[in-house]
Amino acid sequence: MFENTRAFSGFSTDDIPAAKRFYGETLGLRVSENHGILTLHIAGDRDTIVYPKQDHTPATFTILNFPVSDIDQAVDELVARGVVFERLAGTDEKGVNRVSGPLIAWFKDPAGNWLSVIQQD
Repeated sequence: MFENTRAFSGFSTDDIPAAKRFYGETLGLRVSENHGILTLHIAGDRDTIVYPKQDHTPATFTILNFPVSDIDQAVDELVARGVVFERLAGTDEKGVNRVSGPLIAWFKDPAGNWLSVIQQD
């Protein structure tokens, strides 16, 4: 039934203007807004919507993973833009997990949703 449908994903926020600034200015994504819904235009034609929800509860899992070729450089650039990385068990002073699996570092958007940068060679 959906084999040729171009599905897309979405998540909620309690502040569309803050999300627009964060995703557009801080992270540098191309964004657009229509009827109060924010669209993140992610490379590879992978649009994602961010919709307003008054009783928004932040996701307790990673909603977006941004692949990078150099995680240290990506973390340093994002920190310079004001992003704060989470310090979790197994992460170093930068917030990068170097213990197991791929190199990955987590941070949150203004609504408290989890995001990550993940090194992919």
